Amino acid sequence: MPSAPLQPADVPTSTGLSREALRSVITDHALSPVFQPIVKLDDGSFYAHEALIRGPQGSDFYMPEALFGSAAAAGMSFDLEIACIGAVLKQWGRLNTAGRLFVNISADVMISAMEQHGVEGLLRWIQECNVTPRSLVLEITEHDRVENMDRLAEVVEQVRSIGLSLALDDFGDGHSSLRLWSQLKPEVVKIDKYFIRNLSADGDKLKTIQALQQIASIFGSALVAEGVENAQDLRILRDLGIEYGQGYFLGRPEVNPLKTLLSEPRRVLSERQVAVFPELGRLSQGGHLRSLSLINAPTVNPNTSIDDLARIFMEDSQLHAIAVTEGDRPVGIINRAQFMNEYSKLYYREVWGRKPCFIHANREPRLIEREHSVDELVGILTSQDQRYLSDGFIVTENGSYVGLGTGDQLVRSVTETRIEAARHANPLTFLPGNIPITQHIERLLKKQVRFVACYADLNHFKPYNDYYGYWRGDEMIRLLARIAMEQCDSQRDFLGHVGGDDFIILFQSPDWLKRCERLVNDFAERARMLFDEDARTAGGIEAEDRHGVRRFFPCTTVSVGALVVDGAVDSGAEGVANLAAMAKHEAKLSPSGIHQIVLS
Repeated sequence: MPSAPLQPADVPTSTGLSREALRSVITDHALSPVFQPIVKLDDGSFYAHEALIRGPQGSDFYMPEALFGSAAAAGMSFDLEIACIGAVLKQWGRLNTAGRLFVNISADVMISAMEQHGVEGLLRWIQECNVTPRSLVLEITEHDRVENMDRLAEVVEQVRSIGLSLALDDFGDGHSSLRLWSQLKPEVVKIDKYFIRNLSADGDKLKTIQALQQIASIFGSALVAEGVENAQDLRILRDLGIEYGQGYFLGRPEVNPLKTLLSEPRRVLSERQVAVFPELGRLSQGGHLRSLSLINAPTVNPNTSIDDLARIFMEDSQLHAIAVTEGDRPVGIINRAQFMNEYSKLYYREVWGRKPCFIHANREPRLIEREHSVDELVGILTSQDQRYLSDGFIVTENGSYVGLGTGDQLVRSVTETRIEAARHANPLTFLPGNIPITQHIERLLKKQVRFVACYADLNHFKPYNDYYGYWRGDEMIRLLARIAMEQCDSQRDFLGHVGGDDFIILFQSPDWLKRCERLVNDFAERARMLFDEDARTAGGIEAEDRHGVRRFFPCTTVSVGALVVDGAVDSGAEGVANLAAMAKHEAKLSPSGIHQIVLS
């Protein structure tokens, strides 16, 4: 495919490099392709190689950033891209390497090339380079918004007609749009390396990738994780079920394509260990007000008479309040109980019945937009002005009245939101709650790895909590969380907080028993410091037991029940948790504080 005419020579670009120098690089065939593998994460085989370009060794054009930056400044981007594609195809044809080839091309160049040479010219060019069209994947590298999306979609269909596939590069970097994905339906989408870098420690990135997996499933696209740089991130991607990976840890760009995967990433992909997923950096924000069942209550205007307002209340005995509006805009709220108390007084209706009802309104009602999070309504519960709790609140959408909410409904909704959030992350320790614990057990069982489910529980905690108060009790629970975390390998072991003083540790570390022993011993020593000096000297405290009988309780310790799971198990996550809890009850009777059951 011939290139377009070059621009006038010897004019410096913004990088200080002349068009003549750049033209020499293009016309003298001084562009050198290198190839980086794209690896299948389920078995470690090579799915494809991406072709990257280098300029002359030792020149100012060697790195692609300088090369393409100079071309853009010189108005020679089309010429350079066509030359790069030609160099890549010729070299790949000479190498005769198995597998697919990803070739970078911008949307504008793809459209322009098709308009100049047509699909037949493209096919002829590929075949002349001894490349099979069905092995070729055009990777759209779009760093500016695509101006003519419909035209690009037409060109993509022409390209597909001769057997080529399409990939979308750097999705999520702010340039590649969801519309591009939706309209072009690429066979492959490459996730920008921002979301992959440090993935093993960033729960927000994990959730983003899981969302992209759902979109990919809808559009029928495979995902490639770019920028895989270490074993920890690779484990997460492998266990997430991402199809392909690319990055320096998997293989660097080479002049001669790699034939097999390097030993270290091969070991990571073949190991039976299940990765510990990072949790979100914050608690769930809970549901939105839109999900609540609002009261579709009538409204009055400020000039509605008191008698008319009374008739509305008497016709609907369940109506707790009425909003006062001017047009669609709420300006007040009238509480039923307070109003009817006044209206029922002797001679009140005779004297005041025809007066405007606005004299009874709270003119500073609580207005809540329907898109607000339920958590944002907690301020109503904690407000010193209790009118907000008795009156409820007015719900608006874009400032217009849509309904009412009650104080009872608010309390119930906030409580349910808090309970649901605690199932994901415990609000005291911020450790994963019941849902992430269950999910991790299920992943361990599915992969049939050997692991140990440990149930840790405090001994004599209730007397301590009653004696010193909930604040010191919370400190005791947080101490156990810190010590348990110290004994966990963050890459192998999962620590969750069931609730109260109950914790679950899912060990994959082979030295799990020593870790449990250190946990029991370290806690026994450090927990004593949370007792007063007199209690430390006595070895415990005098407090009432569950039956109200006063007796002596030793200083708080921890017991750990361990369930060793080796191989396939039919009991599921709930069964594993129940058996670990049974082992914990036995541990409370053991002098060591540890009891183990083997399940195989």
